[in-house]
Amino acid sequence: MSKHPAFLAGGVIPACLLPFNDDLTIDEPSLRRHLDDVARAPGVTAITVNGHASEVSSCTFDEQQRVLEIAVDEIGERVPLINGVYTESGLEAMRIAQMSRRAGASALLVFPPAVISIGQRASMLVDFFRRIEEASDGLPIVLYQFPVKSGLSYPLPTLLKIIDEVSSVKAIKDNCGDVQLHERQLRLLHARTPRVAVFTTHSAWLMASLAVGADGLLSGMGSVAAELQSNMHDAVKSDDLKAARQLQERMFPLTEAFYSEPWVDMHNRMKEALVMLGKLPRATVRPPLMKLDETELRKVRDALIRAGLLGSERATEAAQLTSA
Repeated sequence: MSKHPAFLAGGVIPACLLPFNDDLTIDEPSLRRHLDDVARAPGVTAITVNGHASEVSSCTFDEQQRVLEIAVDEIGERVPLINGVYTESGLEAMRIAQMSRRAGASALLVFPPAVISIGQRASMLVDFFRRIEEASDGLPIVLYQFPVKSGLSYPLPTLLKIIDEVSSVKAIKDNCGDVQLHERQLRLLHARTPRVAVFTTHSAWLMASLAVGADGLLSGMGSVAAELQSNMHDAVKSDDLKAARQLQERMFPLTEAFYSEPWVDMHNRMKEALVMLGKLPRATVRPPLMKLDETELRKVRDALIRAGLLGSERATEAAQLTSA
């Protein structure tokens, strides 16, 4: 494909959560309701499945395929679907890419292979992405740029080399965690021909990220607050600073609650938020994640109230439900 698909030009792309039953199997009816709910949010341009937000690291290949099939069946005619490619194995990445094409994904979100945490070569990563491109028959790729401190990020020269040599890389999901690097990447990628889109996942400083030029956002927090994120995106893009600041006041309690240490629990907290909002029946997570304690639950409840998403009556019900 020589041009960006429309949904990769900008906008709000929530990364959906994955509900589980008490026995840790996938709760398919709840997943369908969750997908439908998020897809209905104003301003959503696409939806991501099989990403970090869906605990993809704990899911088998067959489970990932089933999640994508359900998403295609439930909302595939309404919004484009981006499927995650999360694996350390190049062969498995090719297998997931092939499956994604067959099952009806519109694009791929490619995670870095964990082996690069102990060292990397630009050539090995070009080859990794090239194999995914070929296996998917050229599906557009969103490259996931991890936090620098994780050891899984791509140095800027490597990032540019991948984009130079793998034409299917149409966008990046930027989670570099470095404000200066974030803007540098934005400027360089936007100056290219064809232009490479940058979707921020810096939800904790979304207003700032959009203000320096991010095209949109791809974030697990969209599973809880897609409409707020969409309103923020529109306010910044229309230079409405007053509206953006008002939205920032509402969103700040949420980002403080969701993105506090340890970050590994961010999507665990979002599941609990959806239970409190009456949108999921339970917040079961797969190990090594664990049920949050009452202190954490209280922080999430308070954040939802302060953001105007949870009324006092529902908050009382939520407190009884989540502490049960």
